[in-house]
Amino acid sequence: MTDDQRPPVREPSLSDAIVPLVTLALLVAGALALFGLDALDGPVQAALILCAMVAALIAVKNGHSWEAVQKAGQGALSSITSALFILLAVGALIGVWNLSGTIPTLVYYGIQVLSPSWYYAATALICAVIAMSIGSSWTTAGTIGVGLVGVASMLGVSTAITAGAVISGAYLGDKLSPLSETTILTAQMVKVDVHQHIRRQAWTSVPAFTLAFLVLLVIGLVKGPDVRNPVGEDVELASLSGIYHITPLNLLPLVLLAVLSVRKCPASLALMFSALFAGLLGAFLQAPVMREFAGDEHGALLGSVKGVWSAMANGFSIESGIPDIDRLLSRGGMDSMLPTLWLIIGAVTFGVLLEEFGLIRRLVDPLIASARSTGRLFVTVFACGFGLNVIAGDQYIALILPTRVFRLEFARRGLAPTNLSRLAADSGTVTSALVPWNSCGAFMGAVLGVPVLSYLPYAIFNYASPALSVLYGITGFKIEKTEPVDDGPDSDERGPTG
Repeated sequence: MTDDQRPPVREPSLSDAIVPLVTLALLVAGALALFGLDALDGPVQAALILCAMVAALIAVKNGHSWEAVQKAGQGALSSITSALFILLAVGALIGVWNLSGTIPTLVYYGIQVLSPSWYYAATALICAVIAMSIGSSWTTAGTIGVGLVGVASMLGVSTAITAGAVISGAYLGDKLSPLSETTILTAQMVKVDVHQHIRRQAWTSVPAFTLAFLVLLVIGLVKGPDVRNPVGEDVELASLSGIYHITPLNLLPLVLLAVLSVRKCPASLALMFSALFAGLLGAFLQAPVMREFAGDEHGALLGSVKGVWSAMANGFSIESGIPDIDRLLSRGGMDSMLPTLWLIIGAVTFGVLLEEFGLIRRLVDPLIASARSTGRLFVTVFACGFGLNVIAGDQYIALILPTRVFRLEFARRGLAPTNLSRLAADSGTVTSALVPWNSCGAFMGAVLGVPVLSYLPYAIFNYASPALSVLYGITGFKIEKTEPVDDGPDSDERGPTG
């Protein structure tokens, strides 16, 4: 069909915008009802692909060409290329770090230093400091977070609560770090200085993290002494030291990763360099483990190459005779991330189609018109950010779209852009880890080995921070004002994106 023969493009109706969301709700609810937590191993992914097809058919119905739909899908895949490489690199890193003794060494020292009574609070604080230093919640969770969850299983404390503490700390550090790409992106989208943006974020982030820290401390004090692991710590430590040569040298890959992150090396490259460096160290420091894992038929050199290669591709596995240690160490590999990649591809493709063809805009515009007070406007921005994390499945869509949609509205009402930058980060970035099929939620669940719905109640920072942002808008506390403007040079951004 030529361009002259193609029917004119129509604006989507309200029912056009609602149908994909109803389809998503029904299919995801059905998957969870039929498969439980196993729904994330394939059924939810299939549901998201079907939802993307529904959105594509609606776009075609409204006069868009199939070529335009394909182009939008290609744009969706290109937008997550970096995330996919990071995810594969984290899988490789976990496998090699287990093989080379980095994670076992973290666990060995952690068991001796950390007490169950304050373990959850300490976990949140450690992850906050590391994430603030390197500027990445994903790298923090995929490295030190994995080790802390492993220590939790050895100590006999809850891995779900520990995962929630890891995410609380990781997202605080991510929000307040000038190295964080989401922090920089938010400031750029709203056109404010990044350091101003960070200072304004602290008004919600610091109180929210303080609350999370205190709640996790109380939970540890109440629950910690009663959930000791029936296998004694001395047995676990003896088993780890009997399998691996425990030495601080095993932690050098973690140091390398931190240095590369601070020097702004791309995350996927930093992770892979750290994995390869760990494999090189492991060939010398963990020769017996390497030999047993790879087999004796290839000799020391080729056996080490085979072992590292296999751990990167398919993960590491061990049979120590202690189930907790076997569960901790038998993990990783790029192939372990494939279900998560499938989930992210489906979710982001669906979200981009909704945005590209005006379906999200059709839902958001009436909300803006009805938000007449500052408090209602803040609630609307939060609902948009969190809703996009649910329906679009990607924190970047949930972060970028609200800043584009609401920036002019904030200016018209005399609200400083730093209000929007803080609220957008609290609504889009922070809540992304609370949605199982969101790219961030899928990543966190995969690398920590804890389902999102299990750690969700304990990721206290991730719902306390947006709650404070909305509360500030309702009460007027810490809301900065400017001179209202009637229009602006960016008013064209209010138009459809598709």
